[in-house]
Amino acid sequence: MLINKRTFLTGVSSMFVMSAMPAWSKESSAIHIVKGLGCGCCTAWEEILIKEGFEVTTESLHPADLVKLNLENNVPQELFSCHTAMINEYVVVGHVPADDIRKLIADKPDGLGIAVANMPYGSPGMGPEDEREAYDVMLFKADGSTELFTRYNAA
Repeated sequence: MLINKRTFLTGVSSMFVMSAMPAWSKESSAIHIVKGLGCGCCTAWEEILIKEGFEVTTESLHPADLVKLNLENNVPQELFSCHTAMINEYVVVGHVPADDIRKLIADKPDGLGIAVANMPYGSPGMGPEDEREAYDVMLFKADGSTELFTRYNAA
């Protein structure tokens, strides 16, 4: 079988594209979590994200420093939680489900990030999902406004 120049170049360029794809995937799954010192539910959320295929790095801060981090990232105070994460250009606050993080980085909405306020029972890291209370994932924007990103009904 003879391979012409065009077939060869197409094949070689396809190999380069395919070899780069895992790097794109890894980039979008790398998440850095900043959590409160000694917080068990933060660690539970971290473990869930690892099981869901995210590449997780973490650091622990004093709660006052975590508040400062949220303020610096324009997170509305009503959405503060015990941990804040960064993924790509977005901020993720609280017990946000992995599917919502994937949706955030895939859809790239106009906003600074998403958050789950008040550590609702049954959200990831806060108890069994089949017993969850209703909660919302909110998209927050640079102007301080928020809008519904996802709603979870009580189980």
